Amino acid sequence: MDSMFITDHKAGRRRARPASLQLKTRVLVALSVLSLCAFLPADAPAQGTANASRTISLQRGRAGGVASIPQETLLRIMRAEDERRWDLNDLGILLSDANASVRRRAALAAGRIGDEAAVASLSAMLLREANEDARAMAAFALGEIESASGADALLGVLRMSKSGEVRARAVEALGKIAAALPQAQDARRQELGEAILSALSAEQRQPKPDRGVVMMALTAALRARPTNAAKTVALYLASTDARVRADAANTLARLRAKEATERLRQLLTTDTDAVVRANAARALGAAEDQSSFDALLLRSTTDADERVRTSAVRALASLKDARAAAPLLQRGETLLASYIAARAKGAPRPSELNELLEIATTVGRTLAGTNNETAVGFLRRLRDAFELSAPEVEIAFARVAPVVYVRERPFNNFSSRAALMQRWQSVSSIAQGLGEIAAITSETGGNSAVSLQADAQMILRTLANNAGTPPLAMPDVLRAVAAYKPLDLAEVLRGKLSASDTIVRATAAELLGELPADPQTARALSEALPKSLEEPLNDAALSILDALARQQSLEAFNTIKTALEVPDYIVRRRAASLLKANARSDAPSRVETVATQNKLADYQRALARTGQRVIAQVVTDKGQFTIELLPDEAPLNVDNFVVLARRKFFDGVTFHRVVPNFVIQGGDPRGDGNGGPGYQIRCEINMIPYARGAVGMALSGKDTGGSQWFVTHSPQPHLDGGYTVFGRVVEGMEIVDRIARGDRILGVRVLEGRQAAGWRPAARRP
Repeated sequence: MDSMFITDHKAGRRRARPASLQLKTRVLVALSVLSLCAFLPADAPAQGTANASRTISLQRGRAGGVASIPQETLLRIMRAEDERRWDLNDLGILLSDANASVRRRAALAAGRIGDEAAVASLSAMLLREANEDARAMAAFALGEIESASGADALLGVLRMSKSGEVRARAVEALGKIAAALPQAQDARRQELGEAILSALSAEQRQPKPDRGVVMMALTAALRARPTNAAKTVALYLASTDARVRADAANTLARLRAKEATERLRQLLTTDTDAVVRANAARALGAAEDQSSFDALLLRSTTDADERVRTSAVRALASLKDARAAAPLLQRGETLLASYIAARAKGAPRPSELNELLEIATTVGRTLAGTNNETAVGFLRRLRDAFELSAPEVEIAFARVAPVVYVRERPFNNFSSRAALMQRWQSVSSIAQGLGEIAAITSETGGNSAVSLQADAQMILRTLANNAGTPPLAMPDVLRAVAAYKPLDLAEVLRGKLSASDTIVRATAAELLGELPADPQTARALSEALPKSLEEPLNDAALSILDALARQQSLEAFNTIKTALEVPDYIVRRRAASLLKANARSDAPSRVETVATQNKLADYQRALARTGQRVIAQVVTDKGQFTIELLPDEAPLNVDNFVVLARRKFFDGVTFHRVVPNFVIQGGDPRGDGNGGPGYQIRCEINMIPYARGAVGMALSGKDTGGSQWFVTHSPQPHLDGGYTVFGRVVEGMEIVDRIARGDRILGVRVLEGRQAAGWRPAARRP
């Protein structure tokens, strides 16, 4: 459930509120703005007091200073967060506490809970709070709630506040709110987007632009996507600050902007910062700028930094220029020889694997349907080296030479190859290759295409019906079958709703939801739901609920209502959302509360680390890297990681996902990106940015974390405020850079107390 959907992973949206409550909140906010805008404070810090006998430290979200909060108060806040419970007479009172640190922490809790009822209080706090840090947190919290009713207060402080930190968080919040607005409110989204661009333009005119405001506004622009955003963003490609240039290029890439390509080509060719060059390559690829071909090709094969090379290779795939193939194949042969030699010496998955997979993908894109013999020979050798376990290679092979692909090894008597069938990765990869044939042949048509589709479908049907097909591979087999749209697809998928594996049932339900409504399907989904509601993993339950809603029948909606009473908060929330979206019922208040699995002892254990250093040493096939965990910023996420590590949960688990210049991701005991510890933990979104080496919790929606975590190769500002940062790599980033998909975590050692206090990076030891 906690697989991070990633090139742009989907964070779950906050639950919607009744229109009457939204209107009431907007009125309160409007009154607050009118009465308080004229009295904005001078952002001077307020003096706070701690009147409890025992206090613990709480680090600020930005560098500098440590404030004290009474332990009892922090426990009270943590419980409210964990139960997703906003109460004006509980957390609401703490927003006016004499201690500025308490006010700041209570504001963060309100944002994490995400209840729109907190918007009025946070807006008032934003406008009249004297402490800069607390005001900034109020702005951050409004962004986390994503309610349009908080936008007016944010616009007010963005125009009038003299605090760079407050304005930075206000513009960040406006980006999040704009991104969450429904299509019907596009005019309001454009209004917020224009305010973001105005903030960027205003900083551009300053002799010394505020770095924080600029960086937050660049990311806000990619979220809000206002019209003509690229023109303003492109101005920052000329910044003297490498991080600003990189963020500007990142925004242009995600906007798929075609402006500023000449300047991006200059950065790609001459910039001394590798991340800037890599992001420039991405932006040029997203713009499909054919004039960048020569520069991209040069960087893809000669740049000293792998992040730049892989980004350039991906960009070439977008250009689909066949001239790229020969140089990339030459580079690929060199890497493959090095890979094979290293494997022969017993090396665990040499890091060349990452670049080879990128080259294979681009070769498949640039030589699609050509039957290029050189490419086919290279891809065959890759298949042998990777033991048919790389879907990128299978898909590329199928694209370049579909007829050759289907009619050669291993498809001759495929189901009898016992050794191959036992490796789920191989079956999954081959299924994905066969599924690609459907897309390729649909473009060409003709008798040969029909014959090729029939051959591919026959192999896939054999896999789908074979009891020996590994369950972990079955989801990709079903997706491949569905790609051909056979007449009996619904029947095939309904048969998989009784599978023992949760993810197989989830996949079958998801695919059924994409088909036309059918009474038999509605009945089969209704019968499959009770079993799925009882499982620790809720993937199947969520997919079945979504598919039932698409049936648009009374029986289906009555079945959805049964999920309103289950213990799993995420399932209840999904059921309520589906019923409301279809105007079927008002969900009971029970949906809005959470029966958390945490007990008092769990909270106390997590809080005991606050203000303390906690170190995790991760030993892998490639070596060791060290994470400094952040218990002040994400106490329950850190506690969860520590508990799992000490249970040896991570021992032997692979890094199942590696995307060069993005992340490495591990912690899934299944190894397919769908596994977890059998429970979910809530998000603890904080202000820590996703810089290089940030450690975050992977999600498949809000509050769906568990055991999967990731480390960033480079800054990823679009992840800020969407995924919990609970650590940062402080030693061994060169090891992180060498991790390849399939490398194992051999063990995780956690250091606390004196051990952690005395730890220093190796380079700093005497």
